[in-house]
Amino acid sequence: MSKLFETPVKTLEGKRSSLRSLKGKALLIVNVASECGLTPQYRGLQTLQEKYEQRGFSVVGFPCNQFAGQEPGTADEIRAFCSKKYGVTFPLFEKISVNGRRRHPIYKELTKIADNEGEAGDVEWNFEKFVVSADGKTITRFRPTTKPNDRAVIKAIEAGLPKRKAGRS
Repeated sequence: MSKLFETPVKTLEGKRSSLRSLKGKALLIVNVASECGLTPQYRGLQTLQEKYEQRGFSVVGFPCNQFAGQEPGTADEIRAFCSKKYGVTFPLFEKISVNGRRRHPIYKELTKIADNEGEAGDVEWNFEKFVVSADGKTITRFRPTTKPNDRAVIKAIEAGLPKRKAGRS
C-alpha cells in the first residue's frame, strides 16, 4: 500500500501534499460531508483523534460532494464548519471524487478492499471508513453507518497502532 502514502493530494487549502508525513501511523481515512445525516460522525472521529493521536494515529478526512451534493462548501467553508461545529483537528484534504471515472487514486486503491461481508468496490455514501495499520499491511473497511466508536472500528485502530518498543511505556 505504499501507493497510498506517495499519491499526490492537495490540502484543503490547495497546497500540494501526500500522506507521506502520516506514514508509520495508523490511519482512519474517511470521505466526509457537511450536510449529511451522518455528519455528526465528525464528533466521533474527533474523539478518536484525541484518544489515539499520541499513540501514532490520525483520522484523515476527504470532503466529497458526490452523494446528493452534501458537501457543497468551499475549502474555507468546510474548514470553518469543521472547526467551529466539531473542533476538528485532524487533517482535511481537498474535495475529491471517491467513485466513478474521476475517482481519486487513493480511493482507487482503497475501494479494492472488501468490507466484512466480502464486498469491495464503490464507496456507498458519505463517511465510509478505511482503517490502515501503521505498517500499511492491513486495511479494514467499514460502511458509512458504522459509527466511529463502534467496537469493530476501535479494535481495528488498536490492532493497527504502531508497536511500542520494549522498555517504553
